[in-house]
Amino acid sequence: MTLSRHREQNRLLKYLPYLVVLLLLAVAAWYFTRPEPVRVQLAKVERGMVEATVSNTRAGTVKACRRAKLAPPAGGQIAHLLVKKGDRVKADQILLELWNDDLQAQARLAEQQLKTASTHVDEVCTVADMSSKEAVRARQLRERGFISTEGLERAEADAKAKQASCTAARSEIAQSRSRIDVAQAGLRRMVLRAPFNGIIADISGELGEYATPSPPGIPTPPAIDLIDDSCMFVSAPIDEVDAANIKVGQMSRITLDAIKGKSFAGKVKRIAPYVLELEKQARTVEVEVEFVEPPTSENLLVGYSADVEIVHDSRANVLRIPTQTMLEGKRVLLYRADGVLEERTVTTGLANWEQAEITAGLNEGDQIVMSLDRAGVKAGARVQPEVNKPAK
Repeated sequence: MTLSRHREQNRLLKYLPYLVVLLLLAVAAWYFTRPEPVRVQLAKVERGMVEATVSNTRAGTVKACRRAKLAPPAGGQIAHLLVKKGDRVKADQILLELWNDDLQAQARLAEQQLKTASTHVDEVCTVADMSSKEAVRARQLRERGFISTEGLERAEADAKAKQASCTAARSEIAQSRSRIDVAQAGLRRMVLRAPFNGIIADISGELGEYATPSPPGIPTPPAIDLIDDSCMFVSAPIDEVDAANIKVGQMSRITLDAIKGKSFAGKVKRIAPYVLELEKQARTVEVEVEFVEPPTSENLLVGYSADVEIVHDSRANVLRIPTQTMLEGKRVLLYRADGVLEERTVTTGLANWEQAEITAGLNEGDQIVMSLDRAGVKAGARVQPEVNKPAK
């Protein structure tokens, strides 16, 4: 028995090195062929501000608070074009003037007629005053018996007639002044003035061309487009389902496609009292958002496309996560200490495109996966966090 056991032990010892080698090879094969942990980006659950916002459904437009497409009220040939595109003008400044030599001649004629009427009044009323004095003397002479009753009556009638002539002459002065007012009104119809301070955006007429007013009921083509660029706002369509959350005075953020990387503070100044019903488009409500402080260093132009994000509710110092970390059904992938992902269902409060409030399901300091679109990222997978390189 002892000899056979000894032989078995020798046989085991003989094959033991081979078994160890095979085991090491198996371990090495598993080590070098094992799947690499998926590298993921993590976000930490932290406290901060979360806002409930409403955004426009289609691109909004930057508009001027005042914009006038001007046309002279009368037709005629453009005789003087006193501005050009890009000029800044003051209120009541003359922009263009139509040919009006005939109206100016009428105005001068009316002024001459006024002078003539004034001279005629002086003459007639002076004679009327003399006739009135003669009638007084005639009454005194009649009382003394020096003249007859017929003579007195003749003097008094002559004084009344002369006084009537004076009154008629004075009315001619009023008529002459009215003719001057008519001529001046006609001249004003031939002159186009700026109704407010602004910049000339466009001019459609040229010197020597005819400006022809349209028939009644048809808008007259504008000769000059005047913009007041000192005050601008954004007009944007908001989906009807979000309109009930918007109130005048609510703060918002304005972003412009032409000015990258910046947002500007805004405030809701007007909400349209009706819903737009455009064919093949969702029903929307037009909302106007004014700039709290318009851009100064950037070149803000009327007509820029813009987006608005209106804040209708906010909560401070609440647990929040990036909105992009949530899967369908309000689920997130939690990174555990052992490097394995765990699926968690969370309860949310306020949310927007960037942040979502967490009311249950996560604790402050937990880490969740942001890079959900990477292959192999799922519950139960072993992952390796990516280290963000410091910015240089």
